[in-house]
Amino acid sequence: MEKLDATGFTPADKAFYAEARDAVISMGIVRRKKKDVAADLPDKLIADLPVQLDDEFGRGIRQAERELGERLAAKYRRILTARGDRGLEPGEIDEDIVRLVAHNELEESKAAGTGGDNVFTMVRKIGQAKAGLAADYAAQLQRSVGKVVFFAKHIDVMDQAEAHFAASGIRYVSIRGDQTTPARQQAIDDFNGDESVGIAVCSLTAAGVGLNLQAASNVVLSELSWTAAEQTQAIDRVHRIGQDEPVTAWRIIAAHTIDTKIAELIDQKQGLAARALDGEAVEETATESVQVAALMHLLREALSA
Repeated sequence: MEKLDATGFTPADKAFYAEARDAVISMGIVRRKKKDVAADLPDKLIADLPVQLDDEFGRGIRQAERELGERLAAKYRRILTARGDRGLEPGEIDEDIVRLVAHNELEESKAAGTGGDNVFTMVRKIGQAKAGLAADYAAQLQRSVGKVVFFAKHIDVMDQAEAHFAASGIRYVSIRGDQTTPARQQAIDDFNGDESVGIAVCSLTAAGVGLNLQAASNVVLSELSWTAAEQTQAIDRVHRIGQDEPVTAWRIIAAHTIDTKIAELIDQKQGLAARALDGEAVEETATESVQVAALMHLLREALSA
């Protein structure tokens, strides 16, 4: 208000709006505090459902994680040998080198894409291994509570889920990035307006924003995102003003894999972001991405083994 008063204009003046924009909007984000918005929204719960990957595929994933950790540990030891122990106590880990190795591995993984074993291919394999279990849970949920929104990150996971729903006799709609605008809107309308449509199968990246899927109050996250914001945006397709039912988001997490650590890291980022946006004091913490933090975790595990 002080900034507005200092312009010397009122809304009756033609120049007021441009001056107001410069004086106020350009200062930063203008938003309601989360605690104020929450008063207009039903309760929201994020529930984790650990699943066991006990088949050969699951054992292969855990072996790939160990091999990646060992590869990172070998890089760490080479750098430590080249630099000297720098006064480290026996068993002590140099966090600066851990961070360096993780950053280098992430850049190499991005360059390699889907080629070779890296953190991206590993997480994709975990998503594939969980797909059937996540789809089965979504199908059971749909039969007991009604409409469900099912999110996946990769197309092949969506394909597996849709095949499972079709085999189970559940009508579904699909919302993907390669759809035309009319096709997408038709899918949304069918899900919200047709009682016979039980599940919306959505791409986490393509359907995470701009959709209203309030006909459901339950969300199944079959794969984890790399960012807290992407997860929140997905859940908020259901948890938004106008929703009159409590919302539950069910995260399917592969136990005893890096999936568990990624979920923990996302929650930490989510808490920091929420407190910062609501104007609360936040402790200074490392600014590593979830990918880097997950790789650092794998490396520490290997060094401690």
